Amino acid sequence: MLSSTPRRRTATALAGLVLAAVSAASLVSCSSDSDDDGSSSSASAAVTDSFSGSAPSALASVKESVKASVSALASSASAQASAWLASVSAETERANRAAKNALKDVEGKGNATADVSLTGKPRAETAGLLAVVVNITNSTDETASYAVQVDFRDPDGKVVQTRYVGAEDLKPGGKAQPLAISTEPAEPQLTAVVTKAQRY
Repeated sequence: MLSSTPRRRTATALAGLVLAAVSAASLVSCSSDSDDDGSSSSASAAVTDSFSGSAPSALASVKESVKASVSALASSASAQASAWLASVSAETERANRAAKNALKDVEGKGNATADVSLTGKPRAETAGLLAVVVNITNSTDETASYAVQVDFRDPDGKVVQTRYVGAEDLKPGGKAQPLAISTEPAEPQLTAVVTKAQRY
């Protein structure tokens, strides 16, 4: 009887020591997960590896942020282009309609291609749109009006968009510089060509 009591005490003490050791190990694992230096223990890494789902990814978050930024920039650029187009169109729409009507029955290139040339305009000044200045000079000795058709062609020579511009009642030697503007995307790169020009 007497010999069994010390054994029980010894067993109880050992059990207490084991429990204390397990508790200490748990505390060490928890504290290493929340260290300020961001390091994690191998024990916590093993636990993470057993998850069936995936942890939130910082890379995915960055990708979503970049995608949102690009979308916002594209939307802003589109709004700027629309505003710039509206300001230009308000001044020239009537003359452009008159030019289209004047060219309706013109065959061939018309009688005034020699009086017309094109000059490119920097996209930085046109909210990113492709625009050309249509230089019109009245080379006659009488007042005249002009109608010009400008085609925007792709690298294969296919007409992608057509614009009509005009100038009315130009005095002899007088000049006008209306804009022909394409609303097509920047790629593929387009080329502007004077297809018809009529003096009337």
